[in-house]
Amino acid sequence: MPESLPLAMVGCGGMGHRHLYGLAELHRTGRSPFALVGACDPNLDNANSLASQAVDLLGKRPAVAKDLGGLPAEVAAADVCTLPAFHHTAAIEALKRGWHVMCEKPMGLTLRACQAMIAASRRAGRVMSVAENYRRDPINRLARALIDAGALGQPRLLIHNTLGGEKQMLISVWRHQKNSSGILLDVGVHFADIMEYFLGPALTAYAQTRLHEPVRHNPVAGQDPAQKRSPAGVYERWQKEMPAQFEATAEDAAYATILFASGAVAQYIEDHAAFGQGLWQRTLYGSQGSMNLPGDRSGQRLQLTQAGREAIDDQRLFELVPDFCLDPTTASLFGGERLYEYQLPFAEIDRKLIAVEYAEFGEAILHNQAPEVGAEMGARAVALSYALLESQVAGRAVRVDEVLEDRLNSYQAGINASLGL
Repeated sequence: MPESLPLAMVGCGGMGHRHLYGLAELHRTGRSPFALVGACDPNLDNANSLASQAVDLLGKRPAVAKDLGGLPAEVAAADVCTLPAFHHTAAIEALKRGWHVMCEKPMGLTLRACQAMIAASRRAGRVMSVAENYRRDPINRLARALIDAGALGQPRLLIHNTLGGEKQMLISVWRHQKNSSGILLDVGVHFADIMEYFLGPALTAYAQTRLHEPVRHNPVAGQDPAQKRSPAGVYERWQKEMPAQFEATAEDAAYATILFASGAVAQYIEDHAAFGQGLWQRTLYGSQGSMNLPGDRSGQRLQLTQAGREAIDDQRLFELVPDFCLDPTTASLFGGERLYEYQLPFAEIDRKLIAVEYAEFGEAILHNQAPEVGAEMGARAVALSYALLESQVAGRAVRVDEVLEDRLNSYQAGINASLGL
């Protein structure tokens, strides 16, 4: 696919650098529709860092700017990788300029912000894609194909449990601050999206949420950033400058029951303050069998157990989905059209999945079609994540649509006020 779409990176911190690596990964396949022409960040050190790396990875240095007005006039698309509090302002300004937009997760910091972004994208008539990567993992694609083929029968119960973290900082300070994107939102939108990817729309959620650890610790503070310890190996240069200890203001645990329109139910635990033995479990039960899923971006095998049969986790899975095939870009990046496992370092997996996001964004623009995860779906993931927090405040099960439509927003009220919304 020839490069024909001038692209600007808006937000050049850790996530922006990860996206640059993903864009370069797509470029190496010869399938990139983008030419990176701009790097925008109010912190010009970040923008210059990204631009300098772009020379090595893409062969050309993009123009550097501190705001969108300083970017080249040729820009046609923007990749918004700012801190979440600025997603809506950056995306809306880009859309007003007539640019197509891909926005990192969470799409907006509140549902009010998300709704403003949806309205702006409709007015502009431009593509707005939300960069959701978990569903694009080849193993999750296979899982969805098995569900659609009826390998489990009718889905009934999803058990999704993830526990660990203790008192340690997760990547950055802002992920532990309510007004910046609390951890249950920052991580939870991934899980919310994958649950709806497998089970369809969520209707209601009832939850208890907690802030178990009000003080968090940063083990990287003051240390050599050359020691790669964070996801994708890109955050250390910023982490070493963050405080060794800080106050957390956002809840770090949720215990919930979620009901889906299909009648399926999810038992959901997301606890980032659990001590002792860590836990990862994603198991789906249906009327004819069950499926254990591995951690996202791990490349490990899923295991299918149908009633009265032995569990399978190998090429025999493809007998149940004879037409299953990964899209050409994913197949090119991961080395095959039909995969039940893959073995790659995490940083490489991360950039390959971002490459898939870019490829699909480009296809949507060039062919004037809706992206797989558009603004409405991106907002749904935010709504389901906030439904858990709003449920705690309301003391009842809440409907996802009342959160989505910004009719229930007591938990978000202070965040909206901080955003001026």
